[in-house]
Amino acid sequence: MTDAQPTPGPLAGLRVLELADEKGQFCGKLLGDLGADVVKIEPPGGEPSRRVGPFLDDVPHPERSLSFWYYNTSKRSITLNLKAAYGRQLFRSLAAAADVVLETFPPGFMASLGLDYELLCQQNRRLIQCSLTPFGQTGPWRDYLSSDLLHMAAGGEMASSGYDEADVPNGPPVAPGGGNAWHMGCHYACMAILAALVDRTLSGQGQYIDASIHEACALTTEAAIASYVYRGEVLRRQTGRHHAANHTPRTQFRAKDGRYVCALLGGRLNPRFVRNLADLLDTYGMAGDLRDPKYQDPAVIAESTSHIIDDLVANFIASLPAEEAYHAAQERGFTWGVVRAPEDLLDDPHLHDRGFWKQVEHPELGRSFTYPGEAAIFSDSPWQLSRRAPLIGEHNLEIFCDELELSRAELVVLAESRVI
Repeated sequence: MTDAQPTPGPLAGLRVLELADEKGQFCGKLLGDLGADVVKIEPPGGEPSRRVGPFLDDVPHPERSLSFWYYNTSKRSITLNLKAAYGRQLFRSLAAAADVVLETFPPGFMASLGLDYELLCQQNRRLIQCSLTPFGQTGPWRDYLSSDLLHMAAGGEMASSGYDEADVPNGPPVAPGGGNAWHMGCHYACMAILAALVDRTLSGQGQYIDASIHEACALTTEAAIASYVYRGEVLRRQTGRHHAANHTPRTQFRAKDGRYVCALLGGRLNPRFVRNLADLLDTYGMAGDLRDPKYQDPAVIAESTSHIIDDLVANFIASLPAEEAYHAAQERGFTWGVVRAPEDLLDDPHLHDRGFWKQVEHPELGRSFTYPGEAAIFSDSPWQLSRRAPLIGEHNLEIFCDELELSRAELVVLAESRVI
């Protein structure tokens, strides 16, 4: 992908001003990859998330952060010091022609600069502003400090992740993978922005969105909150499977090659399922006693659950490589899968068949790199990575001179005075 390619996605024609750090940059990426013109506004010297590793070739540098690369595709970058009076004036000029402002500053910060939504919308009544913060603009926690890890704890996810008593007695809660809280907040912020854009087509009026990462996390605890509210049940951690009020059959089994297969069996054991399971295992001569007519009695199946799962299925999977067990089961309609490392996905034939992996050019390095692609394929308004993440202030000339009509001499003065 290069800068010369158009961005004809479903959000083409929309201008987004992004004032976002690691909490909100994924939201900007989602909008940019869908075709919006996302202008990332960074402080002079670059946004701090550029200094988050890992780095290309293990060389720490703000232009070589692989994390920044991924979360900032399809954006342009300008540098602008909002604490400078003229910097704020330039921002107001940009906001006057923008569709969306996405910002992740602490509550009240934009207002302290005279850039609160009430003032911005006076010059652009169609403007939508989304403020994505850890705990929202109001409430007793609004000024609390947080992190992705702490959101996993406070939002309820960590309490549901870990091991059951049989595997790790008195085991502690375990955090899900890094970045999940930011992803949740960004997904909900993106949905809110899209909903506000739809509303604007009807009302002609923009609006302000107060998005809370904590509330996004609280919305994504699966059935935990609903089970407690409506049934009084506390869902407990279980190894490698969903939390539940009571112990459920295990789902993870080690295969012959040392990898794990996730096989969903609990809650599915009935006479028909057992017959199909016997057919699968018998393909390899390992059906054991599953052909016995006694397994047509649901009561016998219930009494034999441990034997079926912990003996027959476990031994079957242990006799085969994980991928072979997975595909053999799927071909017979069983919900099984291999526990894969993220890097294993690069060789996934299904993802390759659908063109999921994209090659993105980095002209300044004379190289291209593999990036993850889209979650949905649009038939008429294609999603695409229109460009690699921008260099610091890469588009200052385009936006300040070509759009705001500043001269190059003025740009030099602004740079020397640290306004840009």
